[in-house]
Amino acid sequence: MPDHLTFTAPQPKVIAGARGDWELVIGLEVHAQVASNAKLFSGASTSFGAEPNSNVSFVDAAMPGMLPVINEYCVAQAVRTGLGLRAAINLRSAFDRKNYFYPDLPQGYQISQLYHPIVGEGEVIVDMGPGIARRVRIERIHLEQDAGKSIHDMDPALSFVDLNRTGVALMEIVSRPDIRGPEEAAAYVAKLRQIMRYLGTCDGNMQNGNLRADVNVSVCKPGDYERFIETGDHSVLGTRCEIKNMNSLRFIQAAIEYEARRQIAIIEDGGQVVQETRLYDPDKGETRSMRSKEEAHDYRYFPDPDLLPLEIEQGWVDDIAASMPELPDAKKARFVSALGLSEYDAGVLTAEVENADFFEAVAQGRDGKQAANWVINELFGRLNKQGLAIGDSPVSAAQLGGVLDLIGSGEISGKMAKDLFEIVWTEGGDPAAIASARGMKQVTDLGAIEAAVDEIIAANPAQVEKARANPKLAGWFTGQVLKATGGKANPAAVNELVARKLGL
Repeated sequence: MPDHLTFTAPQPKVIAGARGDWELVIGLEVHAQVASNAKLFSGASTSFGAEPNSNVSFVDAAMPGMLPVINEYCVAQAVRTGLGLRAAINLRSAFDRKNYFYPDLPQGYQISQLYHPIVGEGEVIVDMGPGIARRVRIERIHLEQDAGKSIHDMDPALSFVDLNRTGVALMEIVSRPDIRGPEEAAAYVAKLRQIMRYLGTCDGNMQNGNLRADVNVSVCKPGDYERFIETGDHSVLGTRCEIKNMNSLRFIQAAIEYEARRQIAIIEDGGQVVQETRLYDPDKGETRSMRSKEEAHDYRYFPDPDLLPLEIEQGWVDDIAASMPELPDAKKARFVSALGLSEYDAGVLTAEVENADFFEAVAQGRDGKQAANWVINELFGRLNKQGLAIGDSPVSAAQLGGVLDLIGSGEISGKMAKDLFEIVWTEGGDPAAIASARGMKQVTDLGAIEAAVDEIIAANPAQVEKARANPKLAGWFTGQVLKATGGKANPAAVNELVARKLGL
């Protein structure tokens, strides 16, 4: 476990009802689209934004006689995700048919894993503040097919179906009901997304629907959750409702808050919460009923007769484990311990894998703290201002490193460096060549600097007496020398000469 974190007990969100306090209990089922060029059981493309029904094979369209063939790469991606979540990998798993009718599911069933998932129990460490974390248990991860998309807003009388997503591989990551508040739920999904992006198993694009969550919410009285932990009795947690297909961290928080208050009002008015599936309406800021909540037996699960049980070898799992990248918690801890960064700065730099890679390229062989300050304050600040991602940065890691090298060698000052950064941002080019061509380098000739110091001292005898009486006023001379040299004199050399000339 990360040694820079302190793990805390669940901190429940307490909501005051009309007749007493209530606590939230939340579990999430996160659907993550597997990063793969082909679908789970066919060779059709998974590219986003293609023409409707253009990425559809005979298998996806459920044409008679078409049989599914497992995509080994999707299996490897699920195993990699499980390893990233410190989960048990099941060497034997199996696929089941989940039977239900929906227009964008041509087979009339979904191939999923109910009884024997590919990944077992694991955990996610959720950052809840500087050095503070919560542990959320993972119950399972299983592979399944995605459904297509029904489109209802193209014609007032007709609905259309796009099967491009049908058959795309999903990992369903099921948590235990360990989450106790809206902020923690959002932080949990964000952490899952971060880990999978580091692993390369899901791109985490929530806007495109590649990462979405079903949020299970229930309320209970203070102390009931602790009884659940002791006994395993789910009934003490209250009746849960599931909010489907949430693809925004902000909306997840808002939906949980609304749903909790809705359930509390029902219970305190003497009613009973009905277990059901609900949708969140972001325009109205409320959830609404979608359908009664199905149970496993409603789907008539049975082993898929077209797919043999999936058996994998431990050696194959070990090979995947050996190829795992450094994950965000480990990288953040290394940035703190080896580079001397603050928890906050290390967290900013490791939030996205592209940011971390860029920073490491800049910091290679240089002062880590200085590199972090420039990447976070100058580069990220400019990128955010212009709405650019790190991959679109006009300044490369090598160019920013070149600016830092000029600072480190004393050839340019901090102010000059900011001016140089601006030129590189707008015009490009090699920082060292630009600094030379435009006369931006500092004056390091001690003779020239000494002459400027002597001139300023000789011209200001009254200020000399004040500085000798109060050494803090010597900075005035440094400022005047820098002004006289157009800011090109080395500040450290100026300070040293001023102090010596004034006898301080």
